[in-house]
Amino acid sequence: MGVVNVTPDSFSDGGRFLDAAAAVEHGRELAAQGAAILDVGGESTRPGADPVSLEEELRRVLPVVEGLAGVARVSIDTSKTAVAAAALDAGADYVNDVTAFRGDAALAGLVAERGVDCCLMHMLGTPRTMQDDPRYDDVVADVKAFLEARMAYAVGEGVAEAQIMLDPGIGFGKTVEHNLELIRRLDEIAALGRPVVFGVSRKSFLGKLTGRELGERAVATAAANVLALERGATVFRVHDVPETLDALTVAAASLAGRWPVTSPRTTTTTT
Repeated sequence: MGVVNVTPDSFSDGGRFLDAAAAVEHGRELAAQGAAILDVGGESTRPGADPVSLEEELRRVLPVVEGLAGVARVSIDTSKTAVAAAALDAGADYVNDVTAFRGDAALAGLVAERGVDCCLMHMLGTPRTMQDDPRYDDVVADVKAFLEARMAYAVGEGVAEAQIMLDPGIGFGKTVEHNLELIRRLDEIAALGRPVVFGVSRKSFLGKLTGRELGERAVATAAANVLALERGATVFRVHDVPETLDALTVAAASLAGRWPVTSPRTTTTTT
């Protein structure tokens, strides 16, 4: 899942692709590099981010969704029902909601009505408050219970369980220690039986661990994604597609004992 941020203030690439044409070109590049899903977002969810009006979010994302429809599968990263509905009309077929249908209760009904896939993510509080001294009794157990409850809510609103993916929300209301514990025990989240979306790309805890600046965290991101793959994650939300795809290809081949279907190599080698 390649990240296409159409925002001025996202933590990693805010402002780079605020122009719709630049965002579409970037999305096309990510797809050419191997991204199967393009996740288009018009409202930053970085720590401390301010909310964006409905009108502004629509203005940012709709031309980009329209421009990328047919290039790859398009996801709309939003918690607003009106934005999701307009994006689905424009060619998206996946709703990625960081609030897990808490921000706008009607969003679950829209997903059910349209029969599209969705991702429900764990976040402690809101982007403005999530990093204000986050605490858990047991971060993995607490996140798992939250996701299980939100999945039950979605199903109760008519969303088919087969449409639901789950995201533990690495970095969303978590300390470095919380993030590492979630990665170590990600298999417990995968045990819920739904595909796990893993979004660790370039995040600040990787910088704290490695001392690397934002643009230098592709290797650290790939390492975390390899660990997540081994523990059951199946969708990887990233900015650096080629590096992650290479790492996952080698890891998947090693774990499976054969070249995966996503590999450009079709035969094994003796070297």
